[in-house]
Amino acid sequence: MALEWSGLSPDLLIQLDRESSTPLRAQLESQLRAAIQTGRLSADERLPSSRSLAASLGISRGLVQECFAQLQAEGYLVSRGGSATRVAATNSGARPAPAPASPPPTPEPRLMVDFDSGVPDLASAPRDDWAWAVREACRKAPNTAFDYGDARGDSRLREIVAGYLRRVRAVDAHADQVVVCGGFAQGLAIVLRVLAQREMTRVAVEDPGSIRSIGRACATVGSEVVPVPVDELGIDVAALEASGARVVVLTPAHQWPTGVVLAGERRHELITWARDRDAIVIEDDYDAEFRYDREPIGSLQGLDPDRVVSLGTVSKSLTPALRLGWAVVPAAIADDVAAAKLAADRSTSRIDQLALATLIESGRFDRHLRRMRSEYAARRDVLVSALAEHASHIRLTGLAAGFHAVAHLSAGADEQAIIKAARERGVGLHGMSTLRSDGRTTPPQLVFGFGNTSQRAIRDGIATIADLLT
Repeated sequence: MALEWSGLSPDLLIQLDRESSTPLRAQLESQLRAAIQTGRLSADERLPSSRSLAASLGISRGLVQECFAQLQAEGYLVSRGGSATRVAATNSGARPAPAPASPPPTPEPRLMVDFDSGVPDLASAPRDDWAWAVREACRKAPNTAFDYGDARGDSRLREIVAGYLRRVRAVDAHADQVVVCGGFAQGLAIVLRVLAQREMTRVAVEDPGSIRSIGRACATVGSEVVPVPVDELGIDVAALEASGARVVVLTPAHQWPTGVVLAGERRHELITWARDRDAIVIEDDYDAEFRYDREPIGSLQGLDPDRVVSLGTVSKSLTPALRLGWAVVPAAIADDVAAAKLAADRSTSRIDQLALATLIESGRFDRHLRRMRSEYAARRDVLVSALAEHASHIRLTGLAAGFHAVAHLSAGADEQAIIKAARERGVGLHGMSTLRSDGRTTPPQLVFGFGNTSQRAIRDGIATIADLLT
């Protein structure tokens, strides 16, 4: 359906040369024809009315009407009674399509279920609560709140985030340590840039883990990535020491993707390493809100605020579409991080910041988290029971928090063959091999995400591919 403009006429850039010997009507026809042929005006796009275009160009309305009539006769424009003049569908961007060099690839079958991980339940994004928070923020905000503001973020939101993190994550946070950013990715990029300027360019990452995405962030600042193995106690601190890194990025509360918790003794070893090496730990606190059958694990940052950067985001708690996050940084680099944020984009959307502050203060944020914690726990239980019913030999780990689990296949299982066969049946499976630095497929493991997969879809998906899980 074409977009209607409620009587308002769209703008169109046309430049007429009154010193040229070419008549104005011919210039107008030529420019409109070229705009359609090149795709600058797309199919079914509405043109300005003859009256508004004539007024904007300083020419007679009759001249514009004559031009439109000529282009309609040529098939470039269409006009229906009571409707605006529009670009004809058959002429916009007209170019003969080049012959394909080879037959198009066979389209993949449509997935009826996708056990993708790291994605929250998109259908449960709190749309009404967010709309309410935006309205409240806009209604109550002073005029000054609509300026660019402090690059570190709105002062009220930074106070609220600091208080929230102290309350639920035992973070040693104060507003002057908090920098609001456009999600985890921007927060990481800014911190890495500041550290690279201090010649801290060797960055350790968990293996398996987000090696590729962190590697891309490091590449933009000239830093080097060093994979460090993870075992049942978390990152291997001895291997970290041997790596020569002075920065490490890790997920201590619920390791991505194995799901292990960084053990108490490893946490203290890690802090000792950071102090001895004059190093920085970057903590990705990505899904700590969602825990089920274990006591909450406090933030690593609380052990040493001078050595740990804690990065948080609302991507998992609210929705990835809302690009909001924060970095709680040591006092020694707080000003540099703020300067890097200013250089990156001046500031994160202040309206969104004010809305998030309103959402948290109102209690609606906590209520949403409680609701989603219950739903994810139910989906986890459905995954466990479905596998117990259809593939009881499969062992699951990493179930105590978050919304993904690791399925351990038999020693001789072919991870990639299972994934391929499942896709042919319309079920998306994802292997651990893609998260390992060397891409190895042994031991064969699958990462089952259930955040964006309904309870019924989980049951149906497992029943469909159960015989493939060896």
